[in-house]
Amino acid sequence: MRTLQSKLGVFEKVGECLYRYSNGVYYARIKADGKDIKRSLKTTDRALAQRALASFRDEQRQIDRSQGKLTLAELCDRYLKTVQHQKLKTVERKTFIVGRIKNDWPTGRLTQVGKIKPSDVDLWLSRYRFGSASRNLHISCIKELFNSAVRDRIITASPAAHLRSAKREKPIRLTPSFEQFKAIIADVRSQVFNADAQDSADFLEFLGLAGLGQAEASSLTPADVDFAGGQIITYRHKTSTGFAIPIFPQVRSLLERLCEGKAHDARVFKISDAKKALAGACQRLGYPPFSQRSLRRMFITRAIERGVDVKVIAEWQGHKDGGKLILDTYSHVNRAHSQRMAQLMTDQEPENIITMKGVA
Repeated sequence: MRTLQSKLGVFEKVGECLYRYSNGVYYARIKADGKDIKRSLKTTDRALAQRALASFRDEQRQIDRSQGKLTLAELCDRYLKTVQHQKLKTVERKTFIVGRIKNDWPTGRLTQVGKIKPSDVDLWLSRYRFGSASRNLHISCIKELFNSAVRDRIITASPAAHLRSAKREKPIRLTPSFEQFKAIIADVRSQVFNADAQDSADFLEFLGLAGLGQAEASSLTPADVDFAGGQIITYRHKTSTGFAIPIFPQVRSLLERLCEGKAHDARVFKISDAKKALAGACQRLGYPPFSQRSLRRMFITRAIERGVDVKVIAEWQGHKDGGKLILDTYSHVNRAHSQRMAQLMTDQEPENIITMKGVA
């Protein structure tokens, strides 16, 4: 068998494209598109080496060597062109992260994609000090970037494939009580020198009583409100899905007043944001800085406390998960509700049932 001399030892050819080094480790050596490629098969077992050689050959056949000199910067530019159809905020975020890749890559933006190692990805991520949410966004973006290179046969495996998302910390969600909510609305309405006070109060009151978000409320028109059918047709902007909620008793009079005399395609609310009015009320009342989203959380919390089925609450929120998100997010409230429900499992029959039996 032919042998190859290296500076440290000797390679012995033991089969087609298969060599064994002096220390017993097998190596593959093949030609692809006129290029000589050598790789350690990381085993001293002949049978395992044969299988690894076959996989190596198959892997190299999948590479489009006409793109072998594509640089990281060129891949980044190509990737950004493919995401322009996504939401504006998503495009802005990915553009920012890709800019970081091009400017801060450990081996430089002109590194050939085929020469990038997993450790290069780790080094790039280690440059930043950010929370789990931001880290996960960076991981997601760079995985998409290198997966596009795999699909285009520039590389056979993504150097970012080993990355795992960080576990997100549970945020502290400030939620007002219903009494605090009523006090906030009253305070906003009392600001007689604020021209938008009544409009802001109407907007905030609707958020808390209907359990909808700012985007859903601001886009509401009289055509979306079916007083006869007792429902509101709305659109969940976050998931791009339409859904319906009941016209709850506590919100009907407010909606009737707001929709009166308006064209079917006019906006129900004159404003689309009342965060300044809410912040001012919280400051004057000495409350925590509740956000408009806090009012939606108050609605959900109140519904759970009053015994509304979680699946029904999920439908009111436009969720398609059957209540899983509600259970996960509001588990602290659900525990208290669960304890109250447990009291219904007493061995003694409820008083009304006993009364009915007596009558029978």
